[in-house]
Amino acid sequence: MIRYGSLFSQVLGLVDRNKFAGLVKEVGGEKNAKGFTCWDQLVSMLFCQLAQARSLREIVDGLACCEGKLTHLGLTSAPARSTLSYANAHRPWTLYEKLFYQLLETIRPWAPGKKFRFKNKLLSLDATVVDLCLSMFDWAKYRQTKGAIKLHLLLDHDGYLPVFAHLTDGKTHEIDIAKLIEFPSGSIVVMDRAYTDYQLFEAWTRQGIFFVTRMKDNANYCGVDDRQRPIGGHIMYDRPIELNPLHFPRDRKCKEVLRRIEVWIPEKDENLVLLTNIKHLAASTIAAIYKDRWQIELFFKALKQNLKIKTFVGTSANAVHIQIWTALIAMLLLKLLQFRSSIHWALSNLIALIRWNLFTYRDLWTWINKPFQTPPISPDNPQLLLNLDSIRPAPS
Repeated sequence: MIRYGSLFSQVLGLVDRNKFAGLVKEVGGEKNAKGFTCWDQLVSMLFCQLAQARSLREIVDGLACCEGKLTHLGLTSAPARSTLSYANAHRPWTLYEKLFYQLLETIRPWAPGKKFRFKNKLLSLDATVVDLCLSMFDWAKYRQTKGAIKLHLLLDHDGYLPVFAHLTDGKTHEIDIAKLIEFPSGSIVVMDRAYTDYQLFEAWTRQGIFFVTRMKDNANYCGVDDRQRPIGGHIMYDRPIELNPLHFPRDRKCKEVLRRIEVWIPEKDENLVLLTNIKHLAASTIAAIYKDRWQIELFFKALKQNLKIKTFVGTSANAVHIQIWTALIAMLLLKLLQFRSSIHWALSNLIALIRWNLFTYRDLWTWINKPFQTPPISPDNPQLLLNLDSIRPAPS
């Protein structure tokens, strides 16, 4: 007796199909569709991500070889390559963007808290470039002989969940996207030097938004006063300063008093200079906050190494957007499995074992806690059990 569907079907069950149908209707995703639904497309592209299929042929053939197991996925049959290719090229990618944010609201309550004691929301902001072949992706011109698309991401340190994502061409600067994000008052935004904009720092300070970033080497500033160096720590200097960028016009200067913290990094044998407007936290805590920014780099690494956003199954801009958004959706689903598991999964191990067991019939929540436990093979129906001791040869 089969009690459960495959692990893949149970992962798909985390997506509310009624809400998904509402999004399809909202964006007009199935306008003039003939048989191949948006749900079929979502299943196909999530199979591409979780099974690491490298082409349309591998997606279609991978689903086709499981023909008897597709009904519980919501598919009647495996799609044709041309059908899936046409859907990726023409159906609106905004459907999957909306699904990402809808799914995020379901998963956030399961996320554990950050490792710091302060109550402020901690967020990391960064961007990564996805290289593309310019001869195949001629719409993504980045440099003279290179193509690229840029993924801008905001990572919540409560569970290290991506809470904002935006795709642009490779030439768009990170600052342009940072100015579009509305951060809640009291939140702490951690970023690297690429986001240095003194006018933006002043606006955030007046709105009650805190930031931590690396200070540029050529920054002009003057100290307001000196503070005593902490004893026994790696904090070399902690001074309130006023920025004085001589080459900036007056309306682009930051008029707020900021804080310059110099930290000794023994592993690299160098000093790290931080710039922040946080005044209520210790310098050592601010240094630990910036160190935790590395989690967004690890997120990008996991996304590129374990899901399919470095090679694409379609060459149009719409197909590329759909594939990246479905990768982010797959990451949210995997994060939920991490949160609900009683063991500490490494994300790479979890993705690998899910890939090898996509069509294994096990209870997902039992499997996620005991993946190596062999399930019982005896049938549950007692009428099917045989008592071998009672079997005797027929009399001659």
